[in-house]
Order: sequence, then structure tokens, then C-alpha cells
Amino acid sequence: MFLTISTTGTPERPATDLGYLLHKHPGKAQAFSTSYGTAHVLYPEADEQRCTAALLLEVDAVALVRRGKGKGRGGAPDAALAQYVNDRPYAASSLLAVAIGAVFSSAMRGVCGARPELPAQARPLRVEVPALPARGGPGLVRRLFEPLGWTVTAEPVALDAEFPEWGDSRYVRLVLESGSRTVAEALRHLYVLLPVLDDAKHYWVAADEVDKLLRVGEGWLPDHPEQKLITSRYLSRRWSLTREAMARLELVRLAETDDSEVEAIDNAVAAEAEAEAEEKPTPLAVQRRDAIVAALTEAGAARVLDLGCGEGHLVQTLLKDPRFTEIVGVDVSMRALTIASRRLKLDRMGERQASRVRLFQGSLAYTDGRLKGYDAAVLSEVVEHLDLPRLPALEYAVFGAARPRTVLVTTPNVEYNVRWESLPAGHVRHRDHRFEWTREEFRTWAGAVAERHGYGVRYVAVGPDDPEVGPPTQMAVFTMNTHTNEKEAKAA
Repeated sequence: MFLTISTTGTPERPATDLGYLLHKHPGKAQAFSTSYGTAHVLYPEADEQRCTAALLLEVDAVALVRRGKGKGRGGAPDAALAQYVNDRPYAASSLLAVAIGAVFSSAMRGVCGARPELPAQARPLRVEVPALPARGGPGLVRRLFEPLGWTVTAEPVALDAEFPEWGDSRYVRLVLESGSRTVAEALRHLYVLLPVLDDAKHYWVAADEVDKLLRVGEGWLPDHPEQKLITSRYLSRRWSLTREAMARLELVRLAETDDSEVEAIDNAVAAEAEAEAEEKPTPLAVQRRDAIVAALTEAGAARVLDLGCGEGHLVQTLLKDPRFTEIVGVDVSMRALTIASRRLKLDRMGERQASRVRLFQGSLAYTDGRLKGYDAAVLSEVVEHLDLPRLPALEYAVFGAARPRTVLVTTPNVEYNVRWESLPAGHVRHRDHRFEWTREEFRTWAGAVAERHGYGVRYVAVGPDDPEVGPPTQMAVFTMNTHTNEKEAKAA
């Protein structure tokens, strides 16, 4: 992946001052090791009139898989080839942003020991990124950069120039131009907005990312019209971190309005913040787990399968309720199961508690004798991650072979997507979703499954039930018909 920064100059203020600002000599080609490859800095041109610095990042795909999330570019966890064959080495992303922060750290902070006066000097700048993933298209690129004073050119890249009828890809060629800009400002804008446009990060977003965002966004993020979207995407849509960042940005805005320090007004809004905390909505994931627990309790289930358990959030919730005497988490991803094991602290769990829970690897596309004999099975936000042709295999494995008395299936309601402000029109909620159903489509599928396998089915709204578009999550509660249950019991 590749990025260039250019400036022009005069004999009094030569363009080669860019070398001082970036702390990289124009007469050298330098290489820097990163966790995921090698960053090269070189100058294709450098004289008094014009100077261009280029950052080239060579990504080690194997290191990315071993040290990163291990899912390629947001690909499915079972798509092994996508771990090594993806756009990461070629398109600007959080990898390039991290390289900017590592290679140009002093320049981002506005520090220049040799020429202390230079960082504060605004100068004409031109930034070019040949391949930039833009989830939201050229329009979003402009909405992010133009409020910061950039003249933006975002040209869509065709899927294939020889087949124009295929249309454009999600990549753009980006050119940013400004007649008066400091280098530090430009680097800070790129550091935040490149991964925001890509809407993906190659590393786990921890709490310290909030501090990093506010530090790099100082002076421009609090007043940006797309502040909410930037904050949410930069923090990988982690609601707790986004909420914290937005609260702190509001403090900055209030401080600027009152011409005072943040610390001076922090105490003044503490009581109000505590009062508002009681009114903040419960996250949808928590509402979903509460609905599942309620349905399992109503069904009288004690032995429960969590099929597609992921990182173990539901298993952890069920373990807190002694009514569930046996909880089994199943997932195809060993990495997810490892994270679930750490979350549950299985290695430190007491013997009695440990006897209630098991985790094992398995694919829901195949019948598995280990899944038979349970009171209930939960498929929470699972079906939409499968290709539609594979659904019949999952259906048979769960309803035809395992046959628990109760099956709960939750899935997004695509009609509700128009209520998500940060979700571009026509996009699904997660890049790994193969589809998302309307309420009618979900009920048609669930009704047919119930009829084929001797179950009754009812539907539960999860989250606020919008009168026009319904709830954000829809849940089907399948209950084995009484005569079917009795017939199977006699056969056993």
C-alpha cells in the first residue's frame, strides 16, 4: 500500500523542508520494521520548488494472520484462503495508519528539534492514496475530509477497466489538496480517517484507543459534523468505548464554548451525567440475551446448546443462572472457542461450576451425535453468516438430527436497518452477513422448517418494536409438537 505527501516551496521556504518535518532525509531511502511488514520512506522528487515523500508499506500476509485477527479482511473465519489472499497488502487501511503513526510519530506531534519553527508553518500540501477502501463511497470521503478544509478528489476504481458494465468497486483513488495546512494536521487526519473509511481494524480495539482518538483528534474532531460516525467506526463500533469517547468530546466542546478548561467543567456535569446514565438504552446484544434467557426459562430448559457460541457471551450469561444445569458451547472457530474459554476463566473455575459447562468445536453443516438429547438449542445471530444454499444442512443437523425440544433462532431484521444512522443504505450490519431477512422472509423460512420437522413456532420481537419497520432483532421460538415428542419418547 502506498501514500505520498507533496509540497511546493520558494527559495526562502524550500519545499525540501518537508524532510525536516517528517524527520526523514530526502537523500536517503529508509526502511522501518513493523509488526506486519516493512515500511519504506523515499522521495521521488526533492528540490526547492517541489518535494514529495512516499510511504510504501510491504505487508507480510503470514504475519498478519499470525499476529492479527486471523480472518483476512473481515472474511469468514472458516475461509482459510481469505486469510492470505485479501486486499490488505494493497489498499490503505488501519495497517497504513499504524505505519504513519510509527514512522512519522514526531511529525504527528508537531516536533522538529533541528528547526523548531517549522511545524507551526502552514504550507500547500497534496496527499495521494492510489487505493483506498471507502465503505460509504466517494460521498462519505468528501463528508469526512471537506469539513477539515481539504479539496477532495475521490475517483471510484472500476472493478475491471475492460468490463465497465461491472460497475465500480468499493475503492477510490484519493487526492487531498490544501493551500495552507501543517504537516502534523494532515498526518493526524489520515491517521484517524483511513481506518474509518475502511471500517475495519487489523487489531483488537482496547480502552486505550479512546485516549488515542481524542489525542490525535484534538482541534478538529469535537466540531466535525460526522463526529459520531468517525468515533463509532474508529472504535470498531464498540458501544461502551464509543459512548465514553462521545461523552469526553462533549466535554471538550463545552469547554471551548465556555472558554475554560475541561477539568473546570468536568465536576459541574458529573451529577447530570449520572442522571442520564440511568436513561441510556440497554445495548441490543444484552436485550437479545435477556430475551433468550426468558424464552429458555419459559420452556423449562435445563440442558442447553449454544450453537455458534462465538466468544461465549451467552454461555457466560447462562452460567450465572443455576436453573441451567448443563451448557454446551459449539463453534467452528477454534480461535473463538479459545477466547470464550478465557472469558469464562475455565482454567480457574471451581469443580462444581466447571461440571456445568463444555466447549467443543463443530460445524453446524453436519450432523453431530454429541448434540442429541438436550432440552434446548440456541442459534443466536448465526443463520445470517451462512450462505443460503447451506441452510438446509444446518436445518437438518439441528431440527432433524439433534432434535431438542426447544430451538431459539435470532437474526437481524433487515427492515430496521434504515434506523441505524451509521449504516450506509443497502449495506448489511456486518461484513460477514451473507444475507439479512425481512420479517416476512424470516417467518416464511421458520414456518416451513417447523412444518417439516414437527415443531410449532412463535415469534418474539427483540429490542424496540418500531411500528413501521419492526424490531432490530427477530426471534423464532420453535417448540416440538406434543404428539411428535411422545412418539419419539416411545421409540426411545
